[in-house]
Amino acid sequence: MTKEYDVIIIGAGPGGMTAALYAARANLKVLMLDRGPYGGQMNNTDAIDNYPGFSEIKGPELAEKMYQTAKKFEPDFEYGDVQSVTVDGNLKTVTTDIESYTAPAVIIATGSDHKKLGVPGEEEYSGRGVSYCAVCDAAFFKGDDIAVIGGGDSAIEEGFYLAQLAKSVTVVHRRDQLRAQPTLQKMAFANDKMNFVWNAQTEEIVGDENRVTGVKYKDKETGEEKILKVGGVFIYVGTVPQTKPFEHLGILDDHGWVKTNEAMETSVPGIFALGDVRAKELRQISNAVGDGSIAGQGAYKYLQELRVK
Repeated sequence: MTKEYDVIIIGAGPGGMTAALYAARANLKVLMLDRGPYGGQMNNTDAIDNYPGFSEIKGPELAEKMYQTAKKFEPDFEYGDVQSVTVDGNLKTVTTDIESYTAPAVIIATGSDHKKLGVPGEEEYSGRGVSYCAVCDAAFFKGDDIAVIGGGDSAIEEGFYLAQLAKSVTVVHRRDQLRAQPTLQKMAFANDKMNFVWNAQTEEIVGDENRVTGVKYKDKETGEEKILKVGGVFIYVGTVPQTKPFEHLGILDDHGWVKTNEAMETSVPGIFALGDVRAKELRQISNAVGDGSIAGQGAYKYLQELRVK
């Protein structure tokens, strides 16, 4: 039989767990669904030093603390890879590869994923010199030579951020010019700490048994293979929203991000979205938590309005 809830939260990262906390605290019957362990990308982060209340904390430890805080109010947690969400009047059905669940309110907290280069060494050295977030990890590379792979706005903006702490930042780009907006390009070329390698096809991230030591790339003009010696590699070749199960709901923009207002409401009544699954500038634990509190409270208000009707 299909299991019934008041609120189903798809995704148990920091935003999803916060939404569960607020909704369950309002005495709602809440389900958190995730295809993996609760905590999301925090579980892949060695140390977090920019979340208020902790000078530094291990990612899995923070995930556990958030989960235990939410569990105090007794939401359910189930594993499942969501295949679809369907709407029938006020009722939504969430179908996973294992089970189906129904609720009047659904909160989408599936997040986004960084596009991968797909080269040898990228996965092996993730968390050991390979990063996708300068704001998260720049402090761990203070005084190092760093490579930034990419040439768009994000790559250059993050390069500026890294240059505050790094010895040098070398932008490795596969084309002969940047794709970033002209103002950013002008600032980048004027920054003494920023260098550029053009027409460079990244082939491998190399390192020793402990961490990254360099980037192997091919000069697309000469065919010559070279190694750039660096202590860290930051990859910015785009992000992908995890929204495939929601494509038919009419709540996505042209790039696949969920569209919401400031109350985290989508265009479908009773469906909310939060965190990195929304189009936004800054993707951090702190603003995912903020979104989660708004969405959790919003779900409560939505259900109250339904009951009045």
